Order: sequence, then structure tokens, then C-alpha cells
Amino acid sequence: MASGTTGRPDRAALAYNVRRLRELRRWSQERLAAEAGDLRQGLISDIERAKANPTLTTLEFVARALSVTVRDLFKPPRSPRRPR
Repeated sequence: MASGTTGRPDRAALAYNVRRLRELRRWSQERLAAEAGDLRQGLISDIERAKANPTLTTLEFVARALSVTVRDLFKPPRSPRRPR
């Protein structure tokens, strides 16, 4: 079982994916908050640190801003391939 700061793999995956997708776009937390419908930057920070328990509506706004589905936000991170 993967664990994040809360010991919950779903929050750890959410935190990882939101940060990864935001950074791929080279957006600040403030920019993502604005693109997601004027959310608080602190909420984005809490999500990325696995400290928040966002509502489905919030997740839908974040997913739409990042051009992914809510389901994509919860996909476990891929493990790096080991050389043979």
C-alpha cells in the first residue's frame, strides 16, 4: 500500500497528480486556483500536500482546468522501470 503524509493512497495520488500536472503546464498554484474557478491558492497547496479533503465539485473544477478527468487525478504514480 502506497502512503502519503496522511497514510491514504488516494490522497497521496491526488496530491502527486495535481502537482505534476500543474508543473507540466508551468503554472503556479495561484494560476491553477484561478483557472479552476477562483479557488483559494491555499486549497491547492493543501491538496498538493495531501492535507485537504476536497469536494467532488472542487475536484471537477481542478480536473477541468488541467484538461483531465477526475479519475485521472487519482491514478497511482507509475514506478520507474528497472533496467534489466
